[in-house]
Amino acid sequence: MTSSTTISKTDKILYWVFTSLFVAFDGLLPALTFNSKMAIDAIQKLGFPDYFRIEFSIGKIIGGILLILPFVPARLKEWAYVGFGISLISACIADSIVYGAKEAIFPVIVFVVLLVSYLYYHKIYVTKS
Repeated sequence: MTSSTTISKTDKILYWVFTSLFVAFDGLLPALTFNSKMAIDAIQKLGFPDYFRIEFSIGKIIGGILLILPFVPARLKEWAYVGFGISLISACIADSIVYGAKEAIFPVIVFVVLLVSYLYYHKIYVTKS
């Protein structure tokens, strides 16, 4: 167990850096680009219906808000982490099948950023004793 006295300023900085990076790349970026020609074409090529693109983007925006706001209850943050994790694993699988293994690396990198954010979230906020 981690006590609140062993949580360093570095831990908090790393948590906020990784969480902010993740939300920027997987929450804010889709919100800004979901209606672009490239996003529309990618959803079509992956075989998803067009409404999925909008639904998926709204989910990413909501999840990003849940992760970045510090007063959101832990249970909601956990569900946001789970949702993002599932979406990134699914993206890795879909990209590797449709585009090839080389294209699946980006979701893996973003998943690692999410994982670091999650681990520091637990270290700082959840495992306090």
